[in-house]
Amino acid sequence: MSNLINVARGLEKADLVIKNAKLVNVLSEEIHECDIAIKEGIIAGIGKDYHGEKEIDINGAYVTPSFIDGHVHLESTMMLPKEFAKVVLPAGTTTVIIDPHEISNVLGLHGISFMHEAVRNLPIDVYTMLPSCVPATPFETSGFDLNSYDLSLLIDKPWVLGIAEMMNFPGVLNLDKNVMSKLELAKSKGKRIDGHAPYLTGKDLCAYIASGVKSDHECTTPEEAVERLRLGMYVMIREGTAAKDLNALIPVLKTCNTRKCIFVTDDRHPSDLKEHINGMVRRAVEAGVDPVKAVQIASLNTAEYFGLNNLGAIAPGYKADMLILPDLKSFKPDVVIKNGNIVAENGKLSVPMEENEELSMRNSVNVRWITPEDFRIDAGIKDGNVKVRAIEVIPHQLITKSVESEVKVADGNAVSNLDNDTLKICVIERHRATGNIGKGFVKGFNLKSGAIASTVAHDSHNMIVIGTNDADMYEAAVALIKCRGGKVVVNNGEIISELSLPIAGLMSDREFDYVVDKCEELNRAAASIGCTLNDPFMTMGFLSLPVIPELKVTDKGVFDTNKFGFVNIFAGVNISSR
Repeated sequence: MSNLINVARGLEKADLVIKNAKLVNVLSEEIHECDIAIKEGIIAGIGKDYHGEKEIDINGAYVTPSFIDGHVHLESTMMLPKEFAKVVLPAGTTTVIIDPHEISNVLGLHGISFMHEAVRNLPIDVYTMLPSCVPATPFETSGFDLNSYDLSLLIDKPWVLGIAEMMNFPGVLNLDKNVMSKLELAKSKGKRIDGHAPYLTGKDLCAYIASGVKSDHECTTPEEAVERLRLGMYVMIREGTAAKDLNALIPVLKTCNTRKCIFVTDDRHPSDLKEHINGMVRRAVEAGVDPVKAVQIASLNTAEYFGLNNLGAIAPGYKADMLILPDLKSFKPDVVIKNGNIVAENGKLSVPMEENEELSMRNSVNVRWITPEDFRIDAGIKDGNVKVRAIEVIPHQLITKSVESEVKVADGNAVSNLDNDTLKICVIERHRATGNIGKGFVKGFNLKSGAIASTVAHDSHNMIVIGTNDADMYEAAVALIKCRGGKVVVNNGEIISELSLPIAGLMSDREFDYVVDKCEELNRAAASIGCTLNDPFMTMGFLSLPVIPELKVTDKGVFDTNKFGFVNIFAGVNISSR
């Protein structure tokens, strides 16, 4: 500390001085010229006439705090954290708050520990919010059930900041004992509780906030965001691959007090990572948001919400995490500095990535022996046609419609009808070998032959298969079992594209470029058998999530959110299928 004080007073040389900077000061909300002195990774002083062992004259370029992603599921990138860091660091993100919800649904506490070990020694700060809803619902089979006792084993760790998105807001409102114990755990430790409450409003929203939940990333309209801000919530403005809310919420950033607004990515696929939080800042500024406030939303606000008191600003005593920018338009950093060290320049990583010891991971695809007969749907008649309830996908949205459609029956088996794009969909339980297989029909993929399958299926990540015929659906499922999970396209009994995701059936152990190329290849392969969706695997991955309207399918059956229960897939049959 004495060295830091002496450097701040100008009595000793700093390790590094950034000269002639235009500092974007998120504390005073102004831009002013200064030198920035850094000692042992900490900002010692801001002012004039500082001298250092190394000096960089940036000749009036802008300096901002580096950016923080306030809520991200790293598993959604389908890469190990090391590969993620390689991509987002050059874009200016030096800190992320992760919610290992996906891997926890597969591997429980081991999944959380795996992610923590995987981020060690990376030139990026990674903090964890413990998953609050594993499993997300009782209507599907997950690999584990994490209760408050399980979470208590990790809540005191310094890298744990609190409890992640409390999706079960009905459980909060109805005083569910399991939910209450998790909230009390976080509150007793003085740690944050993130929210997830789409469409919640009025007195119910007040009750949700009063329980201790202090943020929400599910706002899709200005009205929702403003109500939450008025009630003291932090609004996490999300821009993921599937869910994109930034454009809709720009009016809030232009007219409201933005000090409780945060930028987050939530779920992003690899191809959307090269522009990260900096892309959100750029687009906000392009839309008319004040540049200083946009930077503040991407840095200080997030740090303050999570209690990271030495991050998010450029001032004495703060970590020397900062960006050097040529302007306040593109937000592509020329230099990224982390802990006082240059870690990226001109869009390229400039430090070696330390190799951690290879982490052990068991095979997570545990499926009861399956045969082609398992994909049959007994229609109750030998041949002809039959009406079914089908899931109709809506392009670029997570919600679906429940529609009536007609499928053919062959030898008692209800089969896909290619003439009206009604395809068979099956969800196979893959954690405990229960033998559960939920079966239904889906419209919107337009496959003309073959099948597609994946072990990335929110939230429990069972195996999901869509196909034109039972034989190819069977081959696709077997392919996923053999590669320990992943994504696959099969046609006429042959694998035409495959991405292995051996880490929990969610992540690859390969490099970024390989994963991106394989994802593009999978989409091309799906298009070659007729699929008209841009990213069918992303769409398919949410068809098993029973908390999103209107009709979904889990390993336990077809679930209607309007009736809030399982339904028989044959239209006109009103009895529950479970």
